[in-house]
Amino acid sequence: MGIMFAIDVQNLTRRFGDFVAVRDLTFSVGQGEIFGFLGANGAGKSTTIRMLCGLLRPTSGSARVGGIDVSRDPEGVKRRIGYMSQRFSLYEKLTVDQNIRFFGGIYGLGVERLAARRAFVLEMAGLRGRESTLTESLSGGWRQRLALGCAILHEPPIVFLDEPTGGVDPLSRRQFWRLINELAQTGVTVLVTTHYLDEAEHCRRVAIIAAGALAALGTIGELKRTFADRPIVEIRALQAVQAMRELDAMPEVEKTSVFGTAVHAVLRSPNLSPTAIASRLQQAGVATSGVDLVEPSLEDVFLDVAERSAK
Repeated sequence: MGIMFAIDVQNLTRRFGDFVAVRDLTFSVGQGEIFGFLGANGAGKSTTIRMLCGLLRPTSGSARVGGIDVSRDPEGVKRRIGYMSQRFSLYEKLTVDQNIRFFGGIYGLGVERLAARRAFVLEMAGLRGRESTLTESLSGGWRQRLALGCAILHEPPIVFLDEPTGGVDPLSRRQFWRLINELAQTGVTVLVTTHYLDEAEHCRRVAIIAAGALAALGTIGELKRTFADRPIVEIRALQAVQAMRELDAMPEVEKTSVFGTAVHAVLRSPNLSPTAIASRLQQAGVATSGVDLVEPSLEDVFLDVAERSAK
């Protein structure tokens, strides 16, 4: 008997006329796993989530969520999942308590269970004592945690979070991710899409999607190994643009990119040392304050994958 995945996607494709929004996606997510879904705007992340939530029928391929086929029984899928979007999925003109009770009614929670889950959400979101506050007057972080609480009122085993941390401050993002980690520790499976590459570090595995297709899949460590034989050198120079021009002209340099106030150069092999690079730049009249080998960041990986997918 095969392993039972919380989410199992095989050759999933969605077309809108001649446009292929999602192309032949295959991946699986284990129970209790936090799985990150990364990609630029328009890459196909939200379309994929809508199919997995039973909101959009796949053109071809298959997906099973909690063991249920999304094409054959979308309503069954909806009962098994929690869903939260960037818009927080809340009714702004209702109070905190009215939102909780409204979603409890949608999920068909009985009186006793709703009372217990209501207490849980208020505690989790830090909203005890604010039950009568209008949702629209809450700060972004509180609204975000309330939305998560409403999405998991019915204790779904699988939760989809579509860009859940957009527009909230860094402290609220950190608190939110602490809640996500606590959820996963209880066995809940979480699939999250995000633009924030630092958030992907919280995920056990990450899929990078580009132009609707799967461009990379693995743990953060596995994805970074794409640079195992292509060292990255960080160059700090006042004349960053001139430094990039000189670096791009070196045959040993594969590509360069601006990284904050520094320049990152990806080398074609480990044969060119940082000292040699500094010497060449100096000979070209570019003064450097530091030239060092650096560990690849997830941003390096993301840019590298996006560039290779665009070719």
